[in-house]
Amino acid sequence: MESLNDVRIHDQIDHWKSVMFLYDSALKEIKTKIEILNSEFVHIYGHTPIEHIKSRLKSPESIVKKLKRIGQDVTIQNMVEKLNDIAGIRIICSFTQDIYQIADMISQHEDVTVLQIKDYIRNPKPNGYKSYHMVVSIPIYLSEGPADTKVEIQIRTVAMDFWASLEHKIYYKFEGNAPATLQAELKACADMVDMLDDKMFSLNQMILSLGHGE
Repeated sequence: MESLNDVRIHDQIDHWKSVMFLYDSALKEIKTKIEILNSEFVHIYGHTPIEHIKSRLKSPESIVKKLKRIGQDVTIQNMVEKLNDIAGIRIICSFTQDIYQIADMISQHEDVTVLQIKDYIRNPKPNGYKSYHMVVSIPIYLSEGPADTKVEIQIRTVAMDFWASLEHKIYYKFEGNAPATLQAELKACADMVDMLDDKMFSLNQMILSLGHGE
């Protein structure tokens, strides 16, 4: 015969599985919408703006660690209410200009509610980090009815993503306390990434104008 404590543990496990099922379903829904938008973008503008799409669910260890870091008790309720990035989609674009068009097209979906926007492209972090972040909510239709579920969407260029990957490695290598010289070099690289994005966009515009002239 199961004890009351065993029943509670089983209930918590079932609740956890149900919540993670919602986040996984939300990732699939958003990813499908983005893939359709990409096809529509090609139809309207004549080029593919999205290089690739990455999706991920935070691991239980990462969820616990983040809740503790922000001073919250480790509960499923706090996980759902306090964390916005349990389900995450990263969209890698060709050019900076594509980022805002894609973000606008996502926000225009009737069943997508934009909860938060952080524009680190127009307002980069002090270390040079650039990316466009959206937290959206999307209903997942279950037998019991719709369940609104949050997904964080990050949109950045290939160059921004390359820089962010290196910065991420450095952050964890030095536990957020990298030497000042390394931080300065990283910021200098961020400035070069910015120039590269501008140059690549200008080059693409030149190619398009030459093509139209033929």
